[in-house]
Amino acid sequence: MRQHTHGCGSKRADRRMSDIRRYLEDIVNTMNDGLMVVGPDGSILLANDALCRMTGYRRDELLGQSCALFHCDSCEAVRREGGTLWCSLFTLGTMHHKRCVVVRKDGGYVHVLKNAAVLKDDKGDMIAAVETLTDISELDRKEEQIVRLSRLLDSEKGFRGIIGTSPVMQKVFDLTEKAAQSDAPVIIYGESGTGKELIARAIHDLGPHRDGPYIQVNCAALNESLLESELFGHVKGAFTGATSHREGRFEAANGGDIFLDEIGDVPLSIQVKLLRVLENKTVERVGDHRPIPVDVRIITATNRDLPKMVREGTFREDFFFRINVIPIHLPPLRHRMEDLPLLVDVFLDQQRRKGKTIHGVHPQAMAALMAYPWPGNVRELKSTLEYACVVAEDGLIHREHLPPHVTQGQGAVGAANAPAASSASEAGTSERPRRRDRRQELIEALQQAGGNQSEAARLLGVSRVTVWNRMKRYQVDLKKIVTH
Repeated sequence: MRQHTHGCGSKRADRRMSDIRRYLEDIVNTMNDGLMVVGPDGSILLANDALCRMTGYRRDELLGQSCALFHCDSCEAVRREGGTLWCSLFTLGTMHHKRCVVVRKDGGYVHVLKNAAVLKDDKGDMIAAVETLTDISELDRKEEQIVRLSRLLDSEKGFRGIIGTSPVMQKVFDLTEKAAQSDAPVIIYGESGTGKELIARAIHDLGPHRDGPYIQVNCAALNESLLESELFGHVKGAFTGATSHREGRFEAANGGDIFLDEIGDVPLSIQVKLLRVLENKTVERVGDHRPIPVDVRIITATNRDLPKMVREGTFREDFFFRINVIPIHLPPLRHRMEDLPLLVDVFLDQQRRKGKTIHGVHPQAMAALMAYPWPGNVRELKSTLEYACVVAEDGLIHREHLPPHVTQGQGAVGAANAPAASSASEAGTSERPRRRDRRQELIEALQQAGGNQSEAARLLGVSRVTVWNRMKRYQVDLKKIVTH
C-alpha cells in the first residue's frame, strides 16, 4: 500500500512539474529583474519581459541572436579546444554581483548588476547559462550625485571657498596660509579673473587682523586726485567740492587689512605717499600735514609685470621692494585645467540654487570647455556657464549651448589663439605685450558688444571698471568705435 501511495505521489509531482514548465514563461515574466538563458555558443534561448523593457528589444529580436548584441563591458570570450569561442562564464561557472554596462537598442546605456550560473545535464555537461540583470541606473545616478556633492563640499571647505585641487593650487593655498600669519606686505600676481581678491580675503580671514576691518580699493577705478582723497581722506576746503572732513580708507582699515587691487595702475605721485605709509605707519589727509598713525597690513594685487615697469620707469623701485615682500602667483586657468570639471560642478550647483534645472554638461560640451584657452580665466568660465544655462534652460548643457567663441576654440574676440595668450596681457606673460595689440583687442570687444561696456567686459573676462580704465588709458572714443 505504501509503495502504491508513493507511486501516486511521484506521478502527481511529475504532473505538477510538467504544469510548471508549461507556465515557466509566465513565471519568469513576473520578475522585475531581466532574465535570459544563453547557450554555450552565446545564442539567447529565453528572455523575459523585464529584459525586453530594460534593453528596448522585442523578444523575437533577441531569441536566437548572440548575447554580444548587448555589448556588455564585463563579458569575455575565451577560445576553447577546437578553436571556437565561447563565453568565459562557461569556464568560470558562476558570476555574482558583477557591475556592468549594457547597450540598449537605441544606443543608450543601462547600468546593471549581473548574476549568472551555468546549467548542467545529468552527465555534467554544460547546456546553458542563466543570467539575471538588475537595473541599477538610478542607484548609480544617486551615487554619482553623492560623489559630486562631496566634491562640492570638499571644495567649498577646502580653502575659504576657493576652488581647486590641482598641485599648483595646493601650493598657492599653503603659501597663503603662511603669508596670513605674518604682518609683512603681500602682493598677489595673476591674470584678470584668476581670483586675486579671494586670496586677499583669505589672507585677512586667516591672519592676526581677522577681527579688524577689511577694506578693499580698486586703484584703477579712480583718477589720481580722487584716488588720493579716497586712500588718505581730506579736510574741508582741501579742493573744490571738499565741503567737509572725510576719513580715508587707511584710517577706516586701522587695526585690520587694506587690499589695494590693481596696484600697477597707481600713479607715481601716489606711490610716494603709499611708501611713506609703509615706512612710517602714518597717513596725511589731503590739505593737512598732521600725521595720523595707522596700524594696517597692506595686501596688493596686479595683473601687470611690475619688474618690467620698474625698468621702464613707470613704477618706483623702492615702492616695489616694499610691497613685494611675500609674492603669491596665481596660475591662469589654462595651467590648471584638471580643476575645470570641479569648477563647472560648483558653478552649475550655484545656478541650480537659483532655480535652474540644469543636470550637467554633455561630454562633447565638456570637451569644448577643456579645449578652450580661457583668456578670462575663472571669471570667464563662470560667465560662460551662466550663458549656457540661459540658452539650455534645463537638462544637459550641450555644445551648441556654449558661446560660439568657446566652441571655436578662440579667445573672446579671437585674440587668444595660443595657450600663452590672455586678455590680461599687462601681466607681462602674454605673447602680445604691445600696446597696439591691447588697444585693438579692446576696440574689437567694444565693436562686438555694440558699445555696451558691460558686455565688452564679459567678452574680455574683466570687470566693467577695467574696460573703462583701458578706454581712458588707450584713448578709445566709444562714439567713433560704434559708428565706425
